[in-house]
Amino acid sequence: MLNEILIPLVAVGLAEMGDKTQLSILLLSSRTKEYFKLLLGVILAFLIVDGVAILLGSWITNLVPAHILKLISAAIFIGFGLLILRNNKDEEEGEASFKNPFVSGFTMIFLSEWGDKTQIASALFAVEYNPWMVLIGVMTALTLLSIMAIYLGKFISGRIDRRLITRIAGAVFIIIGISFALSAVDFSAFADIL
Repeated sequence: MLNEILIPLVAVGLAEMGDKTQLSILLLSSRTKEYFKLLLGVILAFLIVDGVAILLGSWITNLVPAHILKLISAAIFIGFGLLILRNNKDEEEGEASFKNPFVSGFTMIFLSEWGDKTQIASALFAVEYNPWMVLIGVMTALTLLSIMAIYLGKFISGRIDRRLITRIAGAVFIIIGISFALSAVDFSAFADIL
């Protein structure tokens, strides 16, 4: 029974470490002082996305093609990046641009994690092990990594100019979105034309 928790915990923890999700949480945490609300939004989103994966296996990725999920994620990341850059022009020094960190964290994770490698891994572990144990292992890993990302964002925001962080955050979100969009496009069809 302990293996049914530890194996998903370690596998998902290693797969998610340094992932776009952790970078997103770090960047969002550098833009707020309400870290606990951000953490709650992030954890709720992970619980829903990975819980659905565990309950339904890889059903969502079979129902909605992976390239469509990537395009939706790309649009979300680009939208968040543009929103961050736009809000940077409007905000006063020291004022957080996200009115509600819970909603920001929840939205970013909920919309970008569908079809992600950890969601698929969660579904696959649930086929092999007790789904409740898998959920405990996966959520433990994601919670610990999210806490680390939030504290790192808090640390960085206290040492680097907020406007610089905002510009970097906006650019990184846009770059992640563009990379998602590029990974969703099948360039082999273009090669046939050339």
